[in-house]
Amino acid sequence: MELGAPELARLGTTRLNSARLALLGTLRRDGSPRISPIEPRIAEGQLLIGAMTWSAKASDLRRDPRCTLHSVVTGPDTGEGELKLYGRAVQADQDLRAAPADAWWLAWAPEKALVFTLHIGHAAFVDWDIKRALMTVHRWSPASSYTVASRPYP
Repeated sequence: MELGAPELARLGTTRLNSARLALLGTLRRDGSPRISPIEPRIAEGQLLIGAMTWSAKASDLRRDPRCTLHSVVTGPDTGEGELKLYGRAVQADQDLRAAPADAWWLAWAPEKALVFTLHIGHAAFVDWDIKRALMTVHRWSPASSYTVASRPYP
């Protein structure tokens, strides 16, 4: 994504680093959605997410790696941008697991905390300009490249 949509990657990284929390959507065994808070970290150009091995989120991702990530929003009129990522979670290798020095999973043995890297298939960032009542949507996927479109709201 950094190569195909550097501005979207910059916006998304800034949002994730400032909020330090995001919401991860996974699929339960019966196909219904599950949403869980996570603490994403970026290391070596990869977006990492952790899960306790016994958690429902880890079970979901091991069974079906499809997931979505949405940055948190703290209020309706904050103007905070919204990062939306869609892709597949793949278990990270040991070297990448240890890369972010502030990651919570470093305090846990590898058999107790799984780390996944998110392989992004589609990304969007919604930028809200509250003063001008303007919404700008940045979109990217490997198939359709990078686009930006703005429109007034509401």
